[in-house]
Amino acid sequence: MQKKISSALISVFYKDGLEPVVKELQRLGITIYSTGGTQKFIEGLGIPCMPVESLTTYPSILGGRVKTLHPAVFGGILGRRDVPQDTAEMKEYKIPEIDLVVVDLYPFEETLAQAESSSFTGTAEEAEKMITEKIDIGGPSMIRAAAKNCKDLLVVAAKDDYAALVQLLSAQNGETSFEQRRAFAAKAFEIVMHYDIVISNYFNPATALPLNHSGQQQVLRYGENPHQQGVFYGNLSNVFDKLHGKELSYNNLVDVDAAVQLIGEFPSFNETGGKAVFAVIKHTNVCGIASRGTIKEAWDAALAGDPESAFGGVLVCNGKIDKSTAEAISEIFFEVLIADGYYADALGVLQSKKNRILLTLKQRPVAMRQSKTILNGVLLQENDKGNYSEWKEAGGRETTVEEKEDLAFANIVCKHLKSNAIALVKHKQLLGKGCGQTSRIDALRQAVEKAGQFKFDLNGAVLASDAFFPFNDCVKLGHEAGISAFIQPGGSIRDKDSIEYCVRHKLALVITGLRHFRH
Repeated sequence: MQKKISSALISVFYKDGLEPVVKELQRLGITIYSTGGTQKFIEGLGIPCMPVESLTTYPSILGGRVKTLHPAVFGGILGRRDVPQDTAEMKEYKIPEIDLVVVDLYPFEETLAQAESSSFTGTAEEAEKMITEKIDIGGPSMIRAAAKNCKDLLVVAAKDDYAALVQLLSAQNGETSFEQRRAFAAKAFEIVMHYDIVISNYFNPATALPLNHSGQQQVLRYGENPHQQGVFYGNLSNVFDKLHGKELSYNNLVDVDAAVQLIGEFPSFNETGGKAVFAVIKHTNVCGIASRGTIKEAWDAALAGDPESAFGGVLVCNGKIDKSTAEAISEIFFEVLIADGYYADALGVLQSKKNRILLTLKQRPVAMRQSKTILNGVLLQENDKGNYSEWKEAGGRETTVEEKEDLAFANIVCKHLKSNAIALVKHKQLLGKGCGQTSRIDALRQAVEKAGQFKFDLNGAVLASDAFFPFNDCVKLGHEAGISAFIQPGGSIRDKDSIEYCVRHKLALVITGLRHFRH
């Protein structure tokens, strides 16, 4: 059924994009009710509006916490136009019908990210107050009420829909169909659901709920394959700024997530301290990674690890891209580059190809939980945090200082490879890796073969395994290839076989007590 909009309630946190909406409402002669800052914004455009206080007869109280929570407001939203008792009561109590509700929510998620960022300098108490004050009460209540009564009114709950609202009002002269109102209501419920889950997860981190299918929606070109539809739910702008290139695809986003999770294992690099790390991701696996004194040196070493697989990959580093690095990177084809920043002359080089996606990482998101849809439900688990829980020297000798650094580095790399996984590292450079294999010895054979393909000398290299050695065949094959030190979580009933082999051949072996399976 078509419904003509005669009155609108507007109360929003974000005013950007609102001007065309209120100007179109004014053109159509629609009465506007508003509150606080939104009212001032509308009146500042020279457009008259009625303060909500004229309905409630109460001012905004408790520091703005209570403005719209009143029967005069909710009666106008929830009143059923086709129920005589409702219309009679609205007339008796002088409650006007509200046909359009434009309301967004306080920025809880953004405030939470700000309070948890490294740039926040306040106390824990100040952070708690800042976060909880951004828990919206009136907003979700009005949105839910309007969405519930979509038979009679339209609800717009996000600034992303302002343009669509203006187009709809203009094209249909202020009228809406039930199908249109229902579609906006469905999105409104999704927005409130996402908002409530984020708040719930803040108060209940131990039992955090997945955020699937809620929040901002971005329709992708397609999914993993062209015949599959793909959609992303979430706010990518909270994580990075997109500086250049085509739209991110489903596969791009999966690889970008893998890249961001990997680089989050290393502190940010700057020219005055720390170590530069550069990595290449292909189909969520690390195919090249190295740590060096400069970004350029780290890139050169990472690419050398597997220059073939780097083609079409996702690149990530923990520092700022300079011109010489940009020129070197530009010699290969890549899909996405993620960095802490870019010098102006480097951007000039990198933007020479229009489709290259350049991202500046704004924060390193540390997910508390991971979720995956399976069968007819959802799997939920804590994120895999840490490198090792113990450092138990169990071989035929103690590890050297350099071996310790390489082993710790290799173990992190192995953590970000699909199981079964093996990583071979020397001088903090990945020389060969085996991943996604059905047996650990096959993963090692693949890693050794990969290293040989690019003429790497494995003498003195180290080996990391994501899970225990079920037999001593891996330490035997590794030793034959030149490996001098091993790191693995232990836990096999035959651990002693690998330990005895390493003792007998004076090889270093570290047991970590922390497995890193990645299915």
